[in-house]
Amino acid sequence: MTDQSPNDLFHASSFLQGHNAEYIEQLYARFASDPNAVDEAWQQFFRQLGDTEVDAKRDAAGPSWARADWPLMPSDELTAALDGQWAEPAKAAEKIKAKAAEKGVTISDEQVRQAVLDSIRALMIIRAYRIRGHLVADLDPLGMREETPHPELDPKSYGFTEADMDRPIFIDNVLGLQLASMRQIIDIVKRTYCGTFALQYMHISDPVQAAWLKERIEGYGKEIAFTREGRRAILNKLVEAEGYEKFLHVKYMGTKRFGLDGGEALIPAMEQIIKRGGSLGVKEIVIGMPHRGRLSVLANVMGKPYRAIFNEFQGGSFKPEDVDGSGDVKYHLGASSDRTFDGNTVHLSLTANPSHLEAVNPVVLGKARAKQDQLHDPDRKAVLPILLHGDAAFAGQGVVAECFQLSGIRGHRTGGTIHIVVNNQIGFTTAPHFSRTSPYPTDIALMVEAPIFHVNGDDPEAVVHAAKVATEFRQMFHKDVVIDIFCYRRFGHNEGDEPMFTNPVMYKRIKTHKTTLQLYTERLVQDGLIPEGEIEDMKAAFQARLNEEFEAGKDYKPNKADWLDGRWSHLDREGKDYQRGKTAITKKTMAEVGQALTRVPDGFELHKTVQRLLETRAEMFSSGKGFDWATAEALAFGSLLTEGYKVRLAGQDSMRGTFSQRHSGLIDQNTEERYYPMNHIRDGQAQYEVIDSMLSEYAVLGFEYGYSLAEPNALTLWEAQFGDFANGAQIMFDQFISSGERKWLRMSGLVMLLPHGYEGQGPEHSSARLERFLQMSAEDNWIVANCTTPANYFHILRRQLHRSYRKPLVLMTPKSLLRHRLAISDAEDFVNGSSFHRVLWDDAEKGHSDTQLVADDKIRRVVLCSGKVYYDLLEERDARGIDDVYLLRVEQFYPFPALSLVKELERFSNADFVWCQEEPKNQGAWGFMEPNLEWVLTRIGAKHSRATYAGRPAAASPATGLASSHKQQQAALVSDALTLEGN
Repeated sequence: MTDQSPNDLFHASSFLQGHNAEYIEQLYARFASDPNAVDEAWQQFFRQLGDTEVDAKRDAAGPSWARADWPLMPSDELTAALDGQWAEPAKAAEKIKAKAAEKGVTISDEQVRQAVLDSIRALMIIRAYRIRGHLVADLDPLGMREETPHPELDPKSYGFTEADMDRPIFIDNVLGLQLASMRQIIDIVKRTYCGTFALQYMHISDPVQAAWLKERIEGYGKEIAFTREGRRAILNKLVEAEGYEKFLHVKYMGTKRFGLDGGEALIPAMEQIIKRGGSLGVKEIVIGMPHRGRLSVLANVMGKPYRAIFNEFQGGSFKPEDVDGSGDVKYHLGASSDRTFDGNTVHLSLTANPSHLEAVNPVVLGKARAKQDQLHDPDRKAVLPILLHGDAAFAGQGVVAECFQLSGIRGHRTGGTIHIVVNNQIGFTTAPHFSRTSPYPTDIALMVEAPIFHVNGDDPEAVVHAAKVATEFRQMFHKDVVIDIFCYRRFGHNEGDEPMFTNPVMYKRIKTHKTTLQLYTERLVQDGLIPEGEIEDMKAAFQARLNEEFEAGKDYKPNKADWLDGRWSHLDREGKDYQRGKTAITKKTMAEVGQALTRVPDGFELHKTVQRLLETRAEMFSSGKGFDWATAEALAFGSLLTEGYKVRLAGQDSMRGTFSQRHSGLIDQNTEERYYPMNHIRDGQAQYEVIDSMLSEYAVLGFEYGYSLAEPNALTLWEAQFGDFANGAQIMFDQFISSGERKWLRMSGLVMLLPHGYEGQGPEHSSARLERFLQMSAEDNWIVANCTTPANYFHILRRQLHRSYRKPLVLMTPKSLLRHRLAISDAEDFVNGSSFHRVLWDDAEKGHSDTQLVADDKIRRVVLCSGKVYYDLLEERDARGIDDVYLLRVEQFYPFPALSLVKELERFSNADFVWCQEEPKNQGAWGFMEPNLEWVLTRIGAKHSRATYAGRPAAASPATGLASSHKQQQAALVSDALTLEGN
C-alpha cells in the first residue's frame, strides 16, 4: 500500500474499514522516527495530533481499535485538561492524568492514545457528511429518489459499535462542541446535511468561503427557525401562489400557462431574496426566467396587476393601442416594479425572453452590469442578477456553462448571480437518467465552485432559509450561488399535455400527493400557529379578490408604455423621416483626439511595430491625409468619449484586433502594463472599455445586447473574430436582436462588427453570412451595412448615438481593406458637415481614380456592389482603361436606401445594370438586392429594368479552399461585371 494523503483517504472507501487503522498507525510510527519519511500532508496531519516516538512505535507494533473505558469528565474540565495542546501530547497527557487524579481516577497512556484515535475517526465522519451528506438528504417531495448506500456515512465503517456510540469524544470545537458522543455527532450532522435542506460546498477551495458557509449552518442553535410573523408571511405567499394557479386553471382550462403548480415555494423564496438583499444594500434586481412559473412571478413577486394578466388571457394586448409591435405570448413578457421591505426599496425588472431556454441568461447579466456601471458600483453589491432555470435546461444548455465562465472575468463579472433551479425532476417528457450523467442538474455549477443549496420544495421554510443564506453569501463574496428546489410539475409540460404517456409512475404519485400549501398548513396547525379552519378563510378571501380582478380585467386598458422610461426618456420612437444625424466633428476635437491617440507616457516601452503605427497615425493627423480604418474607428470612439458617451467594445482579442490593426490598449514590453490612450483625451470625458472576451460568441453577444438594453447612452459593440463566428451566436440574433423591439418594445443600439470579405482564406473565414441578416430584415428592425471607406465607418458608428432612437447595427467590416492603399479618407471627410452616406459615388468623380469617365448619358453600364469587391473592380477598370462603366457602392443595405438609389441611378437611365458580389449567388446580398433594384429601375423608367448578376455561382460552401481557385474566381467575376453584355 503506497502512501496516500489524508485527503485522498477521505475519498477512498477502503479507508472506511476499521482494519485500516493499522495502516495509519504504521505511518504514524514512520513519522515518529523520521517526519520526512511520510508525505508532507501526513506530516501536517500527525503534527496536529502529536504523540511521543515511543507511543507511536508501540502502537504500530500492536495496533488495536478496542477501547478501554474512558472516564467521562465534564467537557469544560476536559477542555481545560487538553488545553488545545495536541501538538504537545506529553504535556496534554500529563494534564489529562492530573485532572483525572483530582477525580480519583487513573488514566493510562493507552486511554489517552485511544482518545486521539477516536477524535480522528470522528472528524473523518464529520467530513464525510460535509462532503456526501446531501446525497442521502430528504430532498424529493415524491420520494422517488434512488437510494444509494454510502458506507462512509456509517459509524460502523470506522470501527464504532453500538456500545461505543455514547462514549465522549474530544472534537476540539468542531460542530460548536468540545466534547460529544458519536450519537450526538451523527444527530447533528444528519440534521445539518441530510434533512430537507442540504448544502453542497466542500468543493470550494477558498477556505474563507467554505468556513463562512460551515459556520452559518453547523452546530446547535443553527437549526432552520422562523418567527411567528415569518412563518405567517411564508403561508400568505403560498396561499397567493397556489390560489392564483388554481384560479387560472379553472377559468382557462386547457390554456397554456406553464403554471408553477408543485413549485410554489419559489414565490416566498423570491420574496426573501428581495427582502434580505434590500437590507444588504441591493437597490436593483434583474431577473431572467423561463416560461414555467412566469405568470406567478409576474403577479406575486413583480406585482403586475392580476386584472392586466386576466385581460391578456381574454385576448387583450399588453401594450397601449398607440404603440406598434407584434407582441408576444403572456409567458414571455417582461415587467418592472418597485418593492419595499423594512424601509428598503428595491427595483425589480423581469427581462422579456423567448422560449429558447437559457438564452436570456447572458442578457440579464449584461443588463445587470450596465446598471452597476450606472450606479458607479465597483463592488457590484447594489445590482443583483437572479436567474431561474428548469432542471433539464440547466444541465443541457451550453450557454449556462458560458455564463458561469463569464461570472468571474474582468469586463463581464457582475458580482455573482443567484441561480434558482425549479427542479421538476423531468424535462418535457424526458427523465433525468436519460438527459444527464450527473446526480444533480446543478453539477455544472461546480466549475466555478459555487455553493449549491439543495432543498425540498415541500418544505417552504427550508427553501426560504436557503434563499436567505444564498443572498448573504452572494453579498459577502460576490460570486455565483445556486438554489436547487426539488419539486414536481403537477400538470405536465403544459396544462394541455398528458404526462401519463411517458411518466406514469411519477404522475400516479403526483395525483395523490398533497400540495405544498396543504402540507405546510398541517404543519402550522400542529405547531399551534394557526387554528384549524383559518386557512380556508384566507383562501376564500384571496379567491374573492381574484374574482374582482377578473371582472376588472374585462375592461382593462394598458395606459402606459414603459419602454422609454428612465435613461431612455430623452429618446423617441423612430419617425417616418430619415435621420442622418449630426456626426461631423470639429477640427479642434479631431486634433485633441489625435494628440491622445499618439501620446505615450514617459518611460513606456512600446513594441517597435506599434511605435511605427503611432508615428504613422501622427502623420495622418498632421497632414490630414491617409486616414485608415483603425484610425477612423479610434477617432469615432474618442470623439464620442469627449461628448460624454461611454464606449464599450467586447470580442475575442478585440483590444489588439484580430488583424493587428486596432491596438487600442498599449502594452509595455517590460512590465506588460496596459495604457489606454482613449481614456486620456481630456478631463471629465466618458470611459473607454475594451474587453478581450472569453472564447464564446453566444454568451458574450447576449451579454453585450443586455448591456445595450439598459444603457442607451453608450456605444456598445461586439466584434466577431471573423464574421462566420457569429454562427455560434445565431440564437441571439434570431430570438432577441432582430425582433426584440417588435415583440417586447425594447430598443437596442448594439453594434455588431463582423469581418467579411473574400481574401482566399478558405470557406470558414470569408463570409459573415450577410444573406441571413438581410433575410431577417423587416419593419425597420435593424441596420445592415457594409462600408468601404474609413470616413463612412466613422460616421455610421457616431450615427448610432446621434439619432433620437436606437437600432442595432449589423456591420460587415473589412480584413484586407484595413490596410488597402485606396481605402483611406481625408480629414475633411470627418469634419465640416460631413455625414454617413448610404450610397457612395464612383471615386473617379472625386478625382481619386486614374480614369476620366464619360458623361452620364454615355455610361454603358452601372455596376452596383458593396465592400471590398469595389476596389477590385476599380483597380481592374483603371488597368483596362474602361471609361464607360460607373461603379456605385451600396453602403447600407437595410433599411434599403430606395430614394437615394432612385436619385443616383436616374442619371444613367440608358445604361444596363449589374449587381456584383464576391459571395456565391445563393448567398450574399443578391437575393435581397434583386427585387429592390427592380423596384428602383422600374421607378426611374430605366431601359433595363432588371439587374444582371456577376459573382460566384451558387454553392453549398461559402468559398473555395484553394488559393489558386479563389484567384481565378475573383478575376472572373470582376471581368464579368465590367465586360459581359447584360440582359
